[in-house]
Amino acid sequence: MKKLLILMTLVAAMTACKSAGENPLLNSFALPFGAPPFDRIKTEHFEPAFDEAIRQSRMEVDAIINNPEAPTFRNTIEALEYVGETLDRIIGVFYNLLSLETNDEMERIALEVQPKLTEYSNDIRLNPILFARVKAVYDERANLNLTTEQTALLDKTYKGFARNGAALNEQQKEEYRAITTELGSLSLRFDQNVLAATNAFTIVIPPSDSAKVNYMPSFVIEGMAQEAKDANVEGWMVTLQAPSYFPFLTYSKERELKERLWKAYNSRALGGESDNTAIVKRTVELRLRLANLLGYETFADYVLEERMAGSAVAVNDFLAELLDATKSYALKDVENISAFAKGQGLEGELMPWDWGYYNEKYKDATFDLNEEQIKPYLELGSVINGVFMLADRLFGLTFRENNELPVYHPDVRTYEVYDENNRFMALIYMDFFPRKGKRGGAWMSSFRDQYTTPDGLEVRPILILSCNFTKPTETTPALLTFREFETLLHEFGHEFHGLFAEGSYKSLTGTSVYRDFVELPSQLMENWATEKEFLDLWAKHYQTGEKMPDELIRKIIDTKTYLAGYLTVRQLQFGLSDMAWHSVTSPVSEDVTAFEKRATEPTQVLPYIAGTSFSTSFSHIFSGGYAAGYYSYKWAEVLEADAFSLFIEKGIFDRDVAASFRNNILSKGGTENPMDLYVRFRGRRPDPRALLVKMGVR
Repeated sequence: MKKLLILMTLVAAMTACKSAGENPLLNSFALPFGAPPFDRIKTEHFEPAFDEAIRQSRMEVDAIINNPEAPTFRNTIEALEYVGETLDRIIGVFYNLLSLETNDEMERIALEVQPKLTEYSNDIRLNPILFARVKAVYDERANLNLTTEQTALLDKTYKGFARNGAALNEQQKEEYRAITTELGSLSLRFDQNVLAATNAFTIVIPPSDSAKVNYMPSFVIEGMAQEAKDANVEGWMVTLQAPSYFPFLTYSKERELKERLWKAYNSRALGGESDNTAIVKRTVELRLRLANLLGYETFADYVLEERMAGSAVAVNDFLAELLDATKSYALKDVENISAFAKGQGLEGELMPWDWGYYNEKYKDATFDLNEEQIKPYLELGSVINGVFMLADRLFGLTFRENNELPVYHPDVRTYEVYDENNRFMALIYMDFFPRKGKRGGAWMSSFRDQYTTPDGLEVRPILILSCNFTKPTETTPALLTFREFETLLHEFGHEFHGLFAEGSYKSLTGTSVYRDFVELPSQLMENWATEKEFLDLWAKHYQTGEKMPDELIRKIIDTKTYLAGYLTVRQLQFGLSDMAWHSVTSPVSEDVTAFEKRATEPTQVLPYIAGTSFSTSFSHIFSGGYAAGYYSYKWAEVLEADAFSLFIEKGIFDRDVAASFRNNILSKGGTENPMDLYVRFRGRRPDPRALLVKMGVR
């Protein structure tokens, strides 16, 4: 029997070695820059790769636990940081592809793998021997003579255990395991349902109804025709994807169709086959139980202990103060658009699905400005070159397209990034257009973060920039709306945070910072969208090559504060909803729509529509890491408004200010307290009045 067991063990080991040799995920990526070999990676590789990588990682952790030497920073804290290189590589590829290029099999694998990853993570954080080693080092920190970066890693590692159940008793640990395992699965199912609900709804306008289409701008008509062609139907199609949904609401006169479209978008995953209502309530309940288990009254209290804001009280005061300062302006915005709409013949009350159409007409009439005037100057290729030019002006960066590396989808473009000393900084995959296997929105992520190996080799990041922009048609290139242009600048701010990362530990580099600090670089970059000195450099008509006229730029600048009140209150609506869900002290028994309505009632400036809810598709807080953190966008706006005022003072291309921002903020990651970093850059704490001044309300 013993010989049989030995033989079985040898066979299993040989099979694992053979699998590792055939599975590209289990070996270091040999392509230039360590790029993923997408041409070799197949869906069936992921599940066995995860199993093997988790096994290897457990062995590495066991070696730390069983180390007979006394715990030190090197053999415990730093050793833990370097555990699981193979697993990190697989996670980086799989979970990004799950958002970028998913399918039914990928989603099945995600549901299978997530509990295994949660179990593995819990086995580390809940191991009493390992926690004892970490705590022993932490308790001696005053005597260790650590660097600032090492101190930050020690602090983060200790809190990673203490705030994730390490001090619980065995019965509590089992409860913690059950909660976190279920939460991981709920998060995946939430996203899958949102994507399914988004893809499930379309409106098809047949050729016989051309009168419902032919008056709209050509770019809208062409986009709808392309959607129909892609779906193999005749006529024109509208979907819930942003580049289709928003133009139709903005330019269509068909109120009945717009009402159907608006209601479908604002009730995604609310009932039906992709219902998220039970997931929302269960997620909130489990998060509350988790917080209570760890000694906190609410989940918001638990989260905000590790944020710049510091507490739920501080966040709620911040949101209330901002709402008080801006709601009257929002109501005035609605009053102006409503009066204008009635003057244009609107019968009855201005409804949410009317807003885009009359808002655009009002802007055109008031400022003589509309998207049709702007879009020809924002051809995607030209915009990308403009952003590259800005990166060069500020930071001395050069982007070199690489057409040799394999990509995960034909739409993807890959760039090598170098600094002014020709130092390789990062590889960036840029993915601009929507498709059925890609989630909505825009985001920055990474296949690999920057770090330094234990033997001193620096590893530069491999980043992703993903958007869902207006697609090109057979006759017209991709022409961006002004908001899409701002979105690209926003995501590039995150890219700068990732590519300028400098440090030894990936858990502290790049965007590994407090959630209410991470939006500072991204929102700061949006400011250049309305700077004439920047637009003059590259914004040219895609057909004539003529520069964007000074008069058009002036109109764009004149509208910088247009609807600032309304848009701020809209953001506060999301923030208040988030805080309400995560400030409950008992499970939510009422209907999701009723809870949301009550929480956001102070922000309601347009008629409430029964049977709708954004909570069931609010991926930021139910699957995207912003739980009790959506306020971060407005919080970061205070920081960026104050930060950009320095560029205004010194010059929007001032290299000294840019260098200071790079050295004091972008390159530091999470190695120091974010307020200390900001003060080092700005010379003082942020002035909250800067945001209100920028918005034109003070």
